[in-house]
Amino acid sequence: MADYFTHFSCVLDVGTPDNAARALDLYNRLSDENASEDPPSEGFDLSIVPEHGGTSLWIRDDVTGDPEHVIQFVKRCASAFGLTGRWGFQYANTCSRPRVGAFGGGAHVLDLATGKTVAWTYTGGWLYEVLDGGDPDA
Repeated sequence: MADYFTHFSCVLDVGTPDNAARALDLYNRLSDENASEDPPSEGFDLSIVPEHGGTSLWIRDDVTGDPEHVIQFVKRCASAFGLTGRWGFQYANTCSRPRVGAFGGGAHVLDLATGKTVAWTYTGGWLYEVLDGGDPDA
């Protein structure tokens, strides 16, 4: 039997050490909401990065994680702390055994001021579209 994983590691600067501490409360609330889902989804790990002045959050998976929950969390932080600009991250989908179609990944970019997606890509979907004759630049 194969095990499937989603890996990521990224940083979000929330502006001040106070915001970073408050972000931990937002993270705990989101984690509680995720735990109540049936079945609960994979979340992510979070810590404050002291070497970045205590204003940055390190967002990463432990064994595997859920990119959608990362996006939800970043949107909540952006709204709560008035963040602006663009932020994004990439992730990798992997498998413990060689399986056709089990590897890939993606990336997601948000406009922090609006919470809207600027762009995103998922390589598995892209690959199959192009193999079917679709435009690789679409």
